[in-house]
Amino acid sequence: MTEFIPHAYQKVAIEKIIENPAYALLLDMGLGKTVSTLTAVDELKNDYFDVEKVLVIAPKRVAEDTWSREVAKWEHLRHLKISKVLGTEQQRRKALQKQADIYVINRENVEWLVSYYENGKSWPFDMIVIDELSSFKNPSSKRFKALRKVRTRTKRVVGLTGTPAPNSLIDLWSQIYLIDMGERLEKTFTKYKSKYFKQDPYRVYHIELQEGAEQQIYGKIDDICLSMKAKDYLKNLPAAVMNVVELELSPKERELYDKLEKDSLLEFSDGDIVATTAAVLSNKLLQLSSGAAYNDKDGVQIIHSVKLEALEEIVEASQGKPILVFYNYKHDVERIKKKFKQARELEDSNTIEKWNNGEIEILLAHPASAGHGLNMQDGGHTIVWYGLNWSLELYMQANARLHRQGQKETVVVHHLVLKDSIDERVMSVLQGKEQQQEALMEAVKARMSEVLGID
Repeated sequence: MTEFIPHAYQKVAIEKIIENPAYALLLDMGLGKTVSTLTAVDELKNDYFDVEKVLVIAPKRVAEDTWSREVAKWEHLRHLKISKVLGTEQQRRKALQKQADIYVINRENVEWLVSYYENGKSWPFDMIVIDELSSFKNPSSKRFKALRKVRTRTKRVVGLTGTPAPNSLIDLWSQIYLIDMGERLEKTFTKYKSKYFKQDPYRVYHIELQEGAEQQIYGKIDDICLSMKAKDYLKNLPAAVMNVVELELSPKERELYDKLEKDSLLEFSDGDIVATTAAVLSNKLLQLSSGAAYNDKDGVQIIHSVKLEALEEIVEASQGKPILVFYNYKHDVERIKKKFKQARELEDSNTIEKWNNGEIEILLAHPASAGHGLNMQDGGHTIVWYGLNWSLELYMQANARLHRQGQKETVVVHHLVLKDSIDERVMSVLQGKEQQQEALMEAVKARMSEVLGID
């Protein structure tokens, strides 16, 4: 058990949850949002007697591990009972029947949960914590529609995320709606879009902000959002060094890449690599940039080993120190494991424990599986992006598995980027999106100097 001595910014976060029935904490990764939220929940339940039954909605792996681990870690929370509403339907039903303070469910089962309680008519939870609010950014998703049904029956709601607008401000509406039920950013997504955005008639999927709309949106949500950046409040957090490793193909390999990009087709005796749409082509090029691609016979066509060789150099230079490798495709894993016998895949909380104990030299993880809430900073400080993806949210969250509170070393993030390839475009897009993310976080940022009386 560890004694919880909150940082000043954590005290503010706790107070905001207690003082506001509905609130969004836009806390950067590593600022301890889970323990802060649990502390507020404990006070609301046992000191203020304001809530009785709390529901936490989280990504699956976080629901399995993080919330229960945090309760077990901190002395002041050890009396809280958690029931994990996970597994088969029978297991979920049994978990709901247990007496507990907090019930934790993965976001994929939100629709089932609402249906279980007669489509919300007998909804028993008076407080909901949405861990990773940005996973409800799609207003057409079943999970959003289900949660919307029970929002009015829930007295308190807390939304937690470090990436509220991972792609653009168009993503904010449904997240903020779950906080204030449409009070600030319109009652419907259609009205939100028409009020703050304009669409290019010649580019169907291209939506831009209207002039002045960005600041209007920030101003509207400022009173129900608290934004904090780790770089501002974790003065002892080691730096993160971003390193781009530029790689080149041989002339023959380059010819294959260029041909696929131009013709959307590569012919091989074992099966063809075919791209029927622009989206499929983008995916095939990302695969090929990492060294292999799936063909039309569900086989894998190996093209090059440039990234494997670059990873080998990093492994050798690390001299046995642990490395966390993020990949995109299953065939990446198979090829990496074939070359590096010591590599292990991220499977469950047992794998995470072994990593943090220094028992795994190379850990392979898909960013979607390691993206939210997992504490892995004790296991190492080197990240390699073997294959990039377009999602800023996954990118930021994945890096924050190591670059977070408790990390004692400078975190080095290597990006294996194939020159003159789609890798460079992905990097460019991620960097562009990050600038917009920074703008939102800055706009609703906590005025800590006023709140805490510090500079």
